[in-house]
Amino acid sequence: MSSKNPMGFLDHLEELRHRLIKAVLSIFLFSGIAFYFSEQLVDLIQIPIGDVQLYNIAVTGAFYAYLKISLIAGFIGSASVIFYQMWSFVSPGLYKKERLFIIPLVFISTILFVIGAGFCFMVVLPLSIDFLTGFSGEQIINTITIGSYISFAGLLMMAFGFGFQMPIAAYFLGKMGIVNARMLSKGRRYALVGILIVSAIITPPDVFTQVMLSIPLYMLYEISILVVRVTGKPKADKS
Repeated sequence: MSSKNPMGFLDHLEELRHRLIKAVLSIFLFSGIAFYFSEQLVDLIQIPIGDVQLYNIAVTGAFYAYLKISLIAGFIGSASVIFYQMWSFVSPGLYKKERLFIIPLVFISTILFVIGAGFCFMVVLPLSIDFLTGFSGEQIINTITIGSYISFAGLLMMAFGFGFQMPIAAYFLGKMGIVNARMLSKGRRYALVGILIVSAIITPPDVFTQVMLSIPLYMLYEISILVVRVTGKPKADKS
């Protein structure tokens, strides 16, 4: 559709390998930089939990906690590189004129990722921690380890960051003629079930956090329908 010399399956795999290598190298580079500021990052990530005290109960616990938060920060720091490699890989499915929008799309993807991760950090994490630790009562004393909290916070922030990519993914699928607004509109009920299932898988086993992820994801699904309706491939091009 957009290339005079279509790539074969093995060529696509080779290109995917090169782009994955570039993305991974970027993550390691930013993670190495982040490790130097790991103490400051640990202070930063504790903001949502307020006065809740974190503990270390293993000899290597503090080191692995610093390593985890450095990897998370490295992933977030290299988000623009990751999205560039990802969207560039799928761009052959677009027309030449449409591929000129790759850089703006990478910028929008990065902004949406930061917004999603920031929403999780500022809103979801504090509410989730209050909800989950509120079950202890007087009989149970919560001892939250630094490693478990960083894993919990990192997973949620990644989930929200990537979940906020839905409109961009819909844009690409619509441009390639894979989906259209009518198809997405008719699939609302299935999308809602899928969102609930995905939210249940990637969030801790509590309904509260699942709902906190599901609501913005469904709102983004509705936004995706509008995006595809405005920018999707014209019906005339599907013949």
